[in-house]
Amino acid sequence: MKTKKRDLLFNGIIKENPVLVLVLGTCPTLAVSTTVSGAFGMGIAATFVLICSNMVISLLRSVIPDKVRIPCYITVIAAFVTLVMMLMNAFFPALHSTLGIFIPLIVVNCIILGRAEMFASKNTVIDSMFDGVGMGLGFTATLAVMATIREVMGKGTWLDIRLIPEGYEIGVMTSTPGGFFTYGLVMAMVAAVLAKKGKAPLRFSKDDTCGGCPLALGCSKQACAAKEGIENA
Repeated sequence: MKTKKRDLLFNGIIKENPVLVLVLGTCPTLAVSTTVSGAFGMGIAATFVLICSNMVISLLRSVIPDKVRIPCYITVIAAFVTLVMMLMNAFFPALHSTLGIFIPLIVVNCIILGRAEMFASKNTVIDSMFDGVGMGLGFTATLAVMATIREVMGKGTWLDIRLIPEGYEIGVMTSTPGGFFTYGLVMAMVAAVLAKKGKAPLRFSKDDTCGGCPLALGCSKQACAAKEGIENA
């Protein structure tokens, strides 16, 4: 039991990183990773929503009708996003202004919806909480690493603290191409680490087994059944 909880907590950081391995939530990742402060703000906000929505959806999983489960999940997530927006606007107005539209868009963040559908709706409240913490940490860590690279190289600062003398900047690093470059670089580094440890990133092939799948802890085997149906078509 302790091993399972530990795996749920730490898998999201590298092995099942939602951005770098599962390739979810790329839009906010590219958009808010220009500054470290914005990255931490978005990461903490998304983690709070992820943990709370996972726990509530897990608690209500037996009473949510299957046919309307997605609208129900969105309603739960939207409630927590609204709370985050109100708190951020009240206590961190500058950060709220910086993140802008990306705060309400947490409602449709595919990381949060994906964990609700794949994990929280099939597991206990405690397991769902650990899953939310792990995925949130992975998302926040990815944003922080990418933002550090982009802010230091692009502006010569870190958390607005001047590290490199005035006049230095690589403007492209704080633009869209710089975001894609940094994203690819960090993703390649994670893939290399996983390959070195013999833990290949998520992929589907005929040789895959449930034991080797990074989503095994939260999977009801429906995804595998669907995959087999596609392959046999």
